[in-house]
Amino acid sequence: MGEQSGDDEVVDVAVCPNCSIMTEHTILKKAAKGKGEDLLVRCQECSEVHLLNLRPSTLAKVRVTLSHGSDSKSVLLESDSDEIISIGDLFQFEESHWSVTRIEVGDKMSVDSCPAKEIVSMWSVNKDTCVVKITLTDEENSVSSTIDCDPEKEFSCGTVMRIDGRRWRIRAIHTGEGRTLRGKRVAADIRRMYLHPVVKS
Repeated sequence: MGEQSGDDEVVDVAVCPNCSIMTEHTILKKAAKGKGEDLLVRCQECSEVHLLNLRPSTLAKVRVTLSHGSDSKSVLLESDSDEIISIGDLFQFEESHWSVTRIEVGDKMSVDSCPAKEIVSMWSVNKDTCVVKITLTDEENSVSSTIDCDPEKEFSCGTVMRIDGRRWRIRAIHTGEGRTLRGKRVAADIRRMYLHPVVKS
């Protein structure tokens, strides 16, 4: 190849087929292709010349159920069709943060991750605050309620909490993996906590 002309442009980074890593490239030639373009480029590390096919990403509309406590609503969100979405991914919508909890593809099959264009339905929970369900049991009487807290707040079995002026002890914590009578969990992992009143000695 001859010397680089003053009109050559530098591409920030691209994968070089010879180096097998992302390297800086020099653009040697451009050709419009539909809504994109083909670039003839030269790697600045090894001088390998190759073709880059640049095409704009197509958009996919994903139906997402947004859940915040007992409230849920369904919305359509746009994403690049080839973007890989996984359970646990965080995204922002209406100035709130949400975490993906379930992804379904064809035939309502649940998967851990897949491209946005393959998603039929997706579920997410609000991560700004966490609503923890609790059951307060006093002898034969049980009352269900909820508390709002930071998703990262830790709760431990045996801890005493004051609720509506009374002192209650956490007897058990139920997570997606079952109920435990010991240890601690963060609010985001808790499905329900079971509390009994603290008996005065």
